[in-house]
Amino acid sequence: MPQDAPPDLATRWHQALTAAREGATAPGAPAAPDPGPYAENLLARWAEPHRKYHTTAHLTAVLDHVDTLAGHAADPAAVRLAAWFHDAVYRPDRSENEERSAQLAERALTEAGVPEARTAEVARLVRLTVGHDPEPGDTNGEVLCDADLAILAETPAAYGRYAAAVREEYAFVPDQAFREGRSAILRELLGLPRLFHTEHGQEQWEPRARQNLATELELLTL
Repeated sequence: MPQDAPPDLATRWHQALTAAREGATAPGAPAAPDPGPYAENLLARWAEPHRKYHTTAHLTAVLDHVDTLAGHAADPAAVRLAAWFHDAVYRPDRSENEERSAQLAERALTEAGVPEARTAEVARLVRLTVGHDPEPGDTNGEVLCDADLAILAETPAAYGRYAAAVREEYAFVPDQAFREGRSAILRELLGLPRLFHTEHGQEQWEPRARQNLATELELLTL
């Protein structure tokens, strides 16, 4: 495990995988693979040196938020696995990160003994993070998307650190181009009828998130 990874993440992976494949092994069938190597591979990905925001700290935060919102999800086990995989492949200069992360989930979870239907649901959820726009009634998608975007509702200081880390990840982009691109993303987010889809998200996170986004947009356009 990478040295900078929080010590409980491997345990949380083991618990998530065990819950997701519960009942999948028939009596007399070979034992499911050891979860350890999968945790090591994923944590190594989340600790890649080019990551400044999409790190193990972000993974931990998303898992924590999923725990908060789990009662809203139809399949919390699938949502937790989707949190693990949603940025498992991350290159800021590429546009296919979510698709490649979903494909990684399909390969790894099939090999790890997760049932086919749940593996497909995990991959669907990972792909949903492209636009964070779940269909009404998609409770699994609502939980994952809200958990992923909860950083937008942090304190102004924490939000500022998040915005700075995102800029670091895109250090290869010239300043003016970054300002224009980031401003367009912020305007798109602010134009959505709602940023969050769960009741908790709408009540607890929506107002502060909109304030943070508006403040960042103002600073970028000074």
